[in-house]
Parts: sequence; C-alpha cells; structure tokens
Amino acid sequence: MENKTPILDEEGYLLNLQDWTPELANQLARELNLELTDAHWEIIHLLRNFYNEYEVSPAMRPLVKTVSKALGSEKGRSIYLMTLFPGSPPKLAAKIAGLPKPANCL
Repeated sequence: MENKTPILDEEGYLLNLQDWTPELANQLARELNLELTDAHWEIIHLLRNFYNEYEVSPAMRPLVKTVSKALGSEKGRSIYLMTLFPGSPPKLAAKIAGLPKPANCL
C-alpha cells in the first residue's frame, strides 16, 4: 500500500475529503500545536456528521447549536469550543476534521 501525502489548499484545508483519516487529524492538530483529546474528538465527529448531513461546514452559530443539541448546553457554548480550538473554533475544527472551510468564516 502506497503512503500518499494528502493535498491541502493554501490555507491548510484538505482538498480531497476522502483522504481524511484519524491519523491525519492528529498530524494536522500537531502542526497547529494541538494535542487531540476525547473532548476534541467529540467535536470532530459531530462536525463530520454535520457535514455528511448538510454538505457544508458549520460556522460558529450552527456549530454551537449542533454541539449543544448533541452534547448538552455546557459543551454547546462558544467559550468551551474556544478552549478546545483557540482562535476560530469552526475554522480550526473543520481543518482538523478534513472538511472545507466554513463559508462565512474569514
């Protein structure tokens, strides 16, 4: 089996979503100085499910709403998401989850 390097765009988002693996997620996270914990993986899996259902990466408001609905109001808060994915949680989490950049995130 050949080990091919996944192709990223100029902002670091995966171009072919089928290239994503949990190992790649860990690699991308390390490059962003993040160590993925179970809490990170909860959000990553939610994001990937959201994308599979709606074919779009959620911006902050839909992300918060989705997390709140699935994991409860304590985790469904932007403050919580920012502790896991500093800066812009929707952009950072989408990048690690192998998804396109959320449309209305600069």
